[in-house]
Amino acid sequence: MTMDPLGDPMAVVETRLAHDVHRAATSLLAQAAANRSVPLGALTQLRDFLVANIRHHHESEDGDLWPQIVAVAPSAARALDALSQEHERLDAALDALDAVVMKEGDSGADDEGRDALRAAAVEVRDTVHDHLAHEEPFLLPALRDHITPAAWQDFSQRVIATTPPVGGHLMIGFLDEVGKPDEVEAMLAALPEPVRPLLPAMRLQAAQDLRVLRGTGS
Repeated sequence: MTMDPLGDPMAVVETRLAHDVHRAATSLLAQAAANRSVPLGALTQLRDFLVANIRHHHESEDGDLWPQIVAVAPSAARALDALSQEHERLDAALDALDAVVMKEGDSGADDEGRDALRAAAVEVRDTVHDHLAHEEPFLLPALRDHITPAAWQDFSQRVIATTPPVGGHLMIGFLDEVGKPDEVEAMLAALPEPVRPLLPAMRLQAAQDLRVLRGTGS
């Protein structure tokens, strides 16, 4: 499938959805880290998902997608190089977030760890949101103009095959929140067949974990 029901290429639909997941997930981590009632395990799970997923996303862009665009449109190289430099700054923020150590104490609080996590999460959130505000006005038109449906399908399959197996159910949960059902279904249609029967259970687990992170469930 190469087009969504509204007519946008899947390259644009999938990129927009992935970016909206990154916006939602980074915002949630910054909020949840400030809530002392959210278990440290839930915070760690979301943090690990974010670090692995965002890093893999921009590495796939730098190493695979950008060269494809430049091969068709050499004039895009300067703008893409600038975006890759922003990826380097994002990597530094992700490294700092990943390095935060949180340990359950006798009270289960670890206020120092939570405060460090929140500060690092806010930095990642702000960096991601600013970066996407710079990237999307250039990248989404470039995807429409320079990436064929076949090229995108090949790229998307490589991304799926190399995605780290960290908190995959959270990706499903966030997709359901940020995307329209037909968009999400079109995107998930590319998942390997053995994974598709697991989607209902992944959705249930994601809904439960997201409630915990928002302080509305246990």
